Amino acid sequence: MNKGEMLYEGKAKKVYATEDPDLLIVSYKDDATAFNGLKKGTIAGKGVINNKMSNALMRLLEKKGVPTHYVEEINDRETIVKKVQIVPLEVIIRNIAAGSFAKHYGVTEGTPLKAPTIEFSYKNDDLGDPLINEYHVIALDLATQEEIDTIKTYAFRVNEELRKFWLTCGVTLVDFKVEFGRLSDGTIVLADEISPDTCRLWDSKTGDKLDKDRFRRDLGGVEEAYQEIMSRLEQHIG
Repeated sequence: MNKGEMLYEGKAKKVYATEDPDLLIVSYKDDATAFNGLKKGTIAGKGVINNKMSNALMRLLEKKGVPTHYVEEINDRETIVKKVQIVPLEVIIRNIAAGSFAKHYGVTEGTPLKAPTIEFSYKNDDLGDPLINEYHVIALDLATQEEIDTIKTYAFRVNEELRKFWLTCGVTLVDFKVEFGRLSDGTIVLADEISPDTCRLWDSKTGDKLDKDRFRRDLGGVEEAYQEIMSRLEQHIG
């Protein structure tokens, strides 16, 4: 499949057209940003790791009944995906208090939550991706109630399956952000990526952070953390 015109360049990926109007090519970059783009840098090899990890986990989730946009990995950095209309929501599932949740609600980071919780952010960089609730989503015509219910069902299933998988790798899934899109027939599917950029992943024994927080918080060892989490995935993925 040939890579055509670049349709979009985001903070972490480029998206290209193909000869098939229903398929796109996503190319993962090594660029890193945090705090809605206020902090910028590069994480060597990140694009390769995020591409391969996201694809492996989406293949796993497909087997568990979560439809995704994944079609085929074509090289280390590029993947064919189904074209979707992204639902402009960042869907955040949290198992342990960390990051903005810990700050906003005065909870010590690392505190396990009584139950997994879900948050929606309005996907809009100019507004700082503000938190919104289901009523806002419907009022702003971002998604229907049926779509919201489907997204919630899939998001919690993603959490259940990824928590189990990462535990086999000696890793705790603290929280993660996912996005969903509509296929041309309106079907909701998991889109975007699942990677150390979008998940908090802590070593289950030491609590060491193996994700983008090392970049956000200037902890050092960023490339090594990404390589370590990818190595663990490769050892345990089916």
